Amino acid sequence: MAISNLHETLLSYAWRKSQLQLEISELQSQKTLALYSQGDAISIKTQDESELRDFYKALYEGDEEYKGKYKDYTEIPDFATELNKIAAAYQDQLEQINAWETQLDAEITTKSAELEEVNAYYESLKSMLSSNIQEDFNFGLK
Repeated sequence: MAISNLHETLLSYAWRKSQLQLEISELQSQKTLALYSQGDAISIKTQDESELRDFYKALYEGDEEYKGKYKDYTEIPDFATELNKIAAAYQDQLEQINAWETQLDAEITTKSAELEEVNAYYESLKSMLSSNIQEDFNFGLK
């Protein structure tokens, strides 16, 4: 009876161990997705800034009034405003992605700690089960 109870408990810990490993794997996949999302957002932001620079550079080079008024296209007042708008638009998105990453890291840490605990219990129960089975076989031999 005791061996049967130990075996059932061992199986429940094995199931929980597998479940935690799957959850950690899924969280790590989500973290990879968050990293790719962050890279994509940065790439698109850089592209938008580059297009803005190209636009103002062409505007500056095509207008003699601007050339007389400013040293280069970066001094045009609207340029800095538009560049700040792009930065602000992507800043919110990047902050959300960073918050998501932080949440995933915390969940991975929690699940990993629980997995270590379950592994310790699992190994302990496995040892007890092995010891009890051995004692049952040796019972009549003493």
